[in-house]
Amino acid sequence: MATSQIKIGAILNYISLGIYNLVGLFYTPYMLAMMGKSEYGLYSIVASVIAYLTLMDLGLSDAVIRYSVKYRTEGRIVEQAKLFGMFIYIYVFIGTVVALLGLIMTFNVNTLFGATMTVEELYKARIMLLLMSFNLALSFYFCIYGSIIVAYERFVFQKLLQILRIVLNTLVMICLLHYGYRAISMIITQTVVNILIIGLNIYYCRQKLNIQIIFSHIDWGKLKNIISFSFWVFFFIIIERVYWSSGQFILGTTMGTASVAVFSVAITLEHMYMGMSNSISSVLLPRITAVSTQNNSEKSLSDLFINVGRIQYSILIFIFIGFIIFGKPFLRVWAGNGYDETYIVTIILFFAHTIPLIQSSGISILKARGQLKTSAIILAVCSIGCLFLEYILSVHLGATGCAMGIALSMIIGQVVLLNIYYARKQNIDIKRFWKEIIQLSVVPLIFLILGIEITSVIKIDTLYMLCCSIVLFSIIYVPVYYKFSMNNWERNLLKSVLHRF
Repeated sequence: MATSQIKIGAILNYISLGIYNLVGLFYTPYMLAMMGKSEYGLYSIVASVIAYLTLMDLGLSDAVIRYSVKYRTEGRIVEQAKLFGMFIYIYVFIGTVVALLGLIMTFNVNTLFGATMTVEELYKARIMLLLMSFNLALSFYFCIYGSIIVAYERFVFQKLLQILRIVLNTLVMICLLHYGYRAISMIITQTVVNILIIGLNIYYCRQKLNIQIIFSHIDWGKLKNIISFSFWVFFFIIIERVYWSSGQFILGTTMGTASVAVFSVAITLEHMYMGMSNSISSVLLPRITAVSTQNNSEKSLSDLFINVGRIQYSILIFIFIGFIIFGKPFLRVWAGNGYDETYIVTIILFFAHTIPLIQSSGISILKARGQLKTSAIILAVCSIGCLFLEYILSVHLGATGCAMGIALSMIIGQVVLLNIYYARKQNIDIKRFWKEIIQLSVVPLIFLILGIEITSVIKIDTLYMLCCSIVLFSIIYVPVYYKFSMNNWERNLLKSVLHRF
C-alpha cells in the first residue's frame, strides 16, 4: 500500500502543481484587474511580512516525520504517542509566539508603513495583519496532524487536500471578487479553508490512522536531540533563501529595476522547474527513514538514490531541452518584449540546479540519519561565496552575471563537494549514479541538437506555432525516450501508475 501511495501521491503532486500554475496563469490577471494595483500591492506587502513568520517552524515538521517513522518502525508506539504530545506542546508555544508577534506588528502598522501608505491603506493593513497572524498561529497549533499523515505515507489524502485547498480558494475568491470584495475577503477565505483542512486532517488522524497522543512530562534529553536535528533542517531553509532571494536585492543595488525584472522572471521559471523535481522527493522522507533504520541499508539507500534520481532526471531533462529549443518564443509570448536576457539566465539556473535537484533524496537520507551538520556547513560556506560572486559578476554582467554567481557556487558546493561527501562518508554509489545519468542523456542530447537545427531554419513567431511545435516535439520525444532510455522498472512503474488512473 505504501508504494502505491508514493506513486499516486507523486502523480497527484504534479496535478496539484499543474493546477497551481494554471491558477497563476489565468486567475492572477483577473485578480489584479478586479482588486486593482494598489489593493493587490497592499496584500502582497502584508503577505511578505507574514511570510517571514513561517520560518518559526524551525524545521520541526521534518523532525515529526523522522522520529515518528523511526519509532513506528522500531515498534515503540507508546513513545511515539508521547512524542506527538511533546510536539503539540512545542507547536502551541510557537503558535502563541507567532500570534503575539502578529499583534505587535498590527499595533505598529503606522511605524512600519506610515511613510508610504494612506490612512485607508493603513486601516486595511492592520486588519490583514491581524487575520493573517491568526491564520498562521492556527496552522502552527494543529500542523502536527499534517506531518503525521506524511509520516504514515498517506500521500493520496494529503495531495487531494492540497488540490482541494487550491481549488476552493480560487473558486470562492472569483465569486467574491465578482461581487466587489477584495483583499480582506481573500484572507478570510484562506482562513476558513485552512480551518476546513485542519479539521479534515484531525479527523483522518483520529478515525483512519487511530493516532494516539499522550501528554506527559517533557523528555528534555529527547527534546535536545529533536532541536539539534531541527536546527540543521532550519539551516538548510536559510541557505535556500540565500540562493533564491538574494539576487533581486543585489541587482537592485548594482543595476536597477530593469535587471531585477529580467532576473525575477527567470527565478519564477526556476521555482516551477524546482517544483517538478520536489514533487517526487517530498514524498520520500518516510520511506528513506524506514530503510535507514534497517540493517544493511546502504545498498538499499543507494538504489533508492539512483532510481529516484533517474525518474527526476527524466522529467527535468525533458523540460530543460524543451526550454533551450522553445524558450525564446515562449518568453516573448508569456512575458512580452524586453526579456531576451531572461532566456540565458534561465538556462544557466536550470543547468546549475539540475544535479542538486535529482540528488535531493541525498538530503532526505541525511535527514533520516540525523547527519545534516557537515553538508549544512559545506553549503553555508558556498552560500557566502554565492553572495560574493553574485555581487562581483552582476556589476559587470547584470542579471546574467548574477545567475553565473549562483551557478558557480552551486556546482562547487552541491555537485562537487556534496558528491564527494555522499561517496566517502555516506557510502552512496555515486559512480553508478553518474554512469546511469550519462546513459540517460544520449537521447535528450540528440533531440537537443536536432531541435536547435530545425528551429534555426523554421522561425516560431506565433502562439499557435509555439503550441503546435511543443506538442509535436513531445509526441516524438516521449516514445523514443520511453523505448531507448527508460529501464524495465521505470517502464513498468509508468504503466502501473497509468493503469491505476
